[in-house]
Amino acid sequence: MAILRAAALMAVLAYLFYNSWIAFPMLAPLGAVYLYQWREECCREKETIFRVQFRDAMQVLASALRTGYSVENAIRETEKELRPMYPQSCRIRDEFERMVHRLDMNMTAEQVLKDFARHVAQEDVQHFADVFVTAKRTGGDSIAILKSSIRTISDKIEVERQIQTMLASKKLEFQIMCVVPLGMMLYMRFSFFEFLSVLYGNTLGVLVMTVCLAVYIAAYRIGKKIIQIEV
Repeated sequence: MAILRAAALMAVLAYLFYNSWIAFPMLAPLGAVYLYQWREECCREKETIFRVQFRDAMQVLASALRTGYSVENAIRETEKELRPMYPQSCRIRDEFERMVHRLDMNMTAEQVLKDFARHVAQEDVQHFADVFVTAKRTGGDSIAILKSSIRTISDKIEVERQIQTMLASKKLEFQIMCVVPLGMMLYMRFSFFEFLSVLYGNTLGVLVMTVCLAVYIAAYRIGKKIIQIEV
């Protein structure tokens, strides 16, 4: 679907800015940039979802430790408790099943947690694993560390939710502003084609439309930077 949307975008730009299908393959770099941006947005969304899943898993792990389980058995118990909470294909379940498998291979809890953090490669998980492993080695309060990690992740999720709520209307305005220039050009194409015809089929027109397209893309990139706020 992303490839089809990228192709549709290239076709629209080739039609509106150059009135030639020859420009379609020339706009392939824009299609590649669109696919890259789409991938980044998908990854960002998945990371946000995983952060919620990780928080829930830490709450289950803390409960297991409070009932007297060792860290190794608490990880196994957490994996069992996650089964009714999330579907089989869920990322957090895959990660905990991987951790249990490594425990069954006689790896220590410290090794398993470090491998978990390295495999996930997320800041929250890395921070939790480092602190938790250090506390376990030095006899620190593992439950207190878990509570602190849960509180930090929950605060981050809440701040992100508030930011997204505040930016919801601005994102809608941005999307409308992105469509309006193309809509105006499309209207001019159908209503006053003679007015735009001087910009098609000649070198000067191609240069002018290329500059206009570059300005449009730059404005789009600036707008995306403005509405993307990371915590």
